[in-house]
Amino acid sequence: MHQPTLQYQSHPPGVPITTPLPQTPSAPTTTSKELVQPAVEDAFYFRALEEEGILLNGPQIDAVRHGHGPLLTLAGAGCGKTTVLAARTGYLIAVRGVPASQILLVTFTSKAAAEIKARIANIPCITPLAARSVQARTFHSFGLAVLRQSGQREQILSDFSTRHTIMKIILRRLKVGETYQPETLLAALSSWKMNGEWPTDLPSDTAEELKIKKIMLAYEEWKQGRNQWDFDDILLHTTKLLNDPSRLTELQSRFSYLMVDEFQDTNTVQYDIVRKLSAGHRNLMVVGDDDQTIYSFNGARQESVLQFDQVYPDATIISLPINYRSDSRILGLGTALIAHNVFRRNKQLVAAGSKGNPPYYASPMSVEEEASFVVDHIEEQVRLGEISYSDIAILHRTAGSSRSVLEQLLIRGIPFVQYGNNTVFYDQTIIKTLMDHLRLSLDPRCKEAFQSTLGPLYISREEGLNYLMEQERKQSKKYPLIHLSHWDRLQPFQQAAVKERIRLIKKLTSLKPVYAIREMRRIFYDKYLEAGDPLLHTQYKETLTDSLDELESAAERFSTVEQFIAHADELTLRHQQMEDMRDGNAGHAVQLLTIHRAKGMEFRQVYWIGASEGILPHSTVLKEKIPQEMKATHPQTAESKLAQAAIEEERRLAYVAVTRAKESLYITSPSHYHGKAVEPSRFILEAFGVIRKHSS
Repeated sequence: MHQPTLQYQSHPPGVPITTPLPQTPSAPTTTSKELVQPAVEDAFYFRALEEEGILLNGPQIDAVRHGHGPLLTLAGAGCGKTTVLAARTGYLIAVRGVPASQILLVTFTSKAAAEIKARIANIPCITPLAARSVQARTFHSFGLAVLRQSGQREQILSDFSTRHTIMKIILRRLKVGETYQPETLLAALSSWKMNGEWPTDLPSDTAEELKIKKIMLAYEEWKQGRNQWDFDDILLHTTKLLNDPSRLTELQSRFSYLMVDEFQDTNTVQYDIVRKLSAGHRNLMVVGDDDQTIYSFNGARQESVLQFDQVYPDATIISLPINYRSDSRILGLGTALIAHNVFRRNKQLVAAGSKGNPPYYASPMSVEEEASFVVDHIEEQVRLGEISYSDIAILHRTAGSSRSVLEQLLIRGIPFVQYGNNTVFYDQTIIKTLMDHLRLSLDPRCKEAFQSTLGPLYISREEGLNYLMEQERKQSKKYPLIHLSHWDRLQPFQQAAVKERIRLIKKLTSLKPVYAIREMRRIFYDKYLEAGDPLLHTQYKETLTDSLDELESAAERFSTVEQFIAHADELTLRHQQMEDMRDGNAGHAVQLLTIHRAKGMEFRQVYWIGASEGILPHSTVLKEKIPQEMKATHPQTAESKLAQAAIEEERRLAYVAVTRAKESLYITSPSHYHGKAVEPSRFILEAFGVIRKHSS
C-alpha cells in the first residue's frame, strides 16, 4: 500500500516550492487569413485551405511555399509537420504545376505513409487522381517497388519469428546452438547492414569473429538458396541499384521532388538513398527534429539534421516553433529540459495548444508503491468522470520498468494495451528460465519447466528434452533431470553439472524467493548469460541485468517460493484472459508503452513512471563503459564525447516523454530502485535550475 501522505505536488522533490514553473510563451494567433494578402498569386490556394479549416501559421506558410533547392524544416513536437508535408505537396501541384507523379514522400512507418496520403487526398485543388499519383511510401516500400521494377522477385521474410527459427536451424546445424542467441545474432547482423556493410565484409581477424561470420554467411546462404530477403536486404540492394548511373538518372528524372519525414531517424543506408535520389535536382525537403533522435541503437544519426546545411550549404532552414499539442506549462517543462543538451539546434517552441494543467510530481518509496499510487489515481480520475481509460498513456523507459504497474493493472482488471510485448514479465525468456527452476523445486516432475533449464547446462534444449522424455518412458524418476547425468553424449563435467544443478533445485524451495534467485544468479546464471554470447553489446547486457534485478525486486514481497510462483501464474492467467477479451474492447483501454514506442503519438493524459536516476537516465549510460551501439555508429568519435552523447540521448527520451502529453502530465520518481536509494532524474531537476554533480 502507498503512504497516505503521498500525493502529487506542483514541484519535483528537492525543488523549492517558490521556484517558478517552466512555461513557454503563447504563440502568435495570426494565420494565413492575415498573412497571405488577397492580391498575391497563390492566395487562391491558401483561401481554399482555409475553407477546409487548414489555417497555416507564418513558418508553415514559408515551408509550403518553398520551391527549388534543399530545405530543412525543423518541426518540434506537435508542430503540425504532417499538415505542412500535405499542404506543400498540394502547393507544388496546384500552384507550381509539378506533376503529382513526380513527387515522392518517404517516411518510416506504413501508418505515417497512409496518414500523409489521406491528408493529401483532403487538400483542396487536388484531384483524386493527382492525390493517388503522389508516391507516399516507407523506405522499404519504395526500395522494394524499385527493385521489383528492375526484375527482382525475391520473397520478403517479414516475420521476425520466421527469421528467428531460421537462425536457430543454422546454429543447430553448426552445433553452436547453446553458445549464441538467435535474436542477438539477428540484431548484430541488422546493425551491420544498416551501416551500409555487406555480410561478406564482416570482420574475421580473430577466431571468434571468424566463427560469427561463418554463422552469418550460412544464414545468408540459406535465404539465397530459397530466393528470400529480409527487410535490411531491401535497403542494401536498393543502394546497390542506385550505384548504376543509368538507373539512378532514370529515378532522379522520375521523382523531381523528394520529401523525407522524420529525417533524424535515418540510418546510414537510408541517408545514402536520400542523398543519391536528390543529387541531380536537389529539390529535397527534409522534416525532422534533432531533439527527438532516440533510435541510435537502430543506426539513427542526429548528424543528419545537425549537419544538413554543411552538406547543403545553400539550404533553406525553416523552424516550425508553434506547438498545437500541449499546455504551455507541459511544453515549458520539455523546453527547459532539452535546453541542457549541447549537441542540438537551438529552437524555442511556443504554445498554441488548449489550456490544460501544469505537470505534477510525486516521489514514492519504491516501484511497487509507484504502481499502486499511479493506478489508484487513474481509477479515481475515471470514477469521477474526469477522463476515460483510452485517454491515458503510461510511459516507461525499459520493458522491465513496467513490470509493477502492469501487475497492478492486471490485478485490478483495468483494460490496457501493451505495445511491443504480449507477455507478462515472468514469461519473458530470460526470466522464465529462473522461474522454471523455482517450479522444479516445487514439482521436480513439472514437464513444462524442463526445456528452459537445459540451456544454462549447455545442453541442446530440443535434443535434451527428447532424451529426457524417452528415458522417462523407460523408467520414471522423482527428479527426471537425473537422466541427463547418464547421457553418453555429455562430457563428464556436464554430467557432474547436472547432479550439482539438481542439488541446487532441491535447496531452492527452502529459501525465500529473492534469496533463491540471488543464489541461482551467483552459482550459474549470470556467468551463463555473460559467457554464453560474445555478441551481446553493452546495452543488451545491461538490459538483461536490469531485468534480473527487477525480478529480485518483485520477489522480495513474498515469503515462500510457492507464493511467488502462484502470483506469477495468476498474472499469466489474467493476462491471457485480458488478451482474449481485447479484440472488442481495445478502444477503451489504458496505453502502456515504452517512450521509444510513444514517439509520434499524443495523449490527453500521460503518466511518466520511473523518472529517477538509473532508470532515466538509464544505468547503462551512467557507467564508464560506452554502449557498443553508440561506438558502432560513431567510430571516429572520442569516448568522452560519446559519453556525453549517450546522456544527451537519454535527455531526448525524457523530452519525448514530456511532449506526448496534451492536457495532463504526472511524473513519478521512485526514491528506491532495486534496493538502492536513487535521486529524481537529473533531467527534471535541471529544468527547474537545480544542477547536481554526477559521476558522468
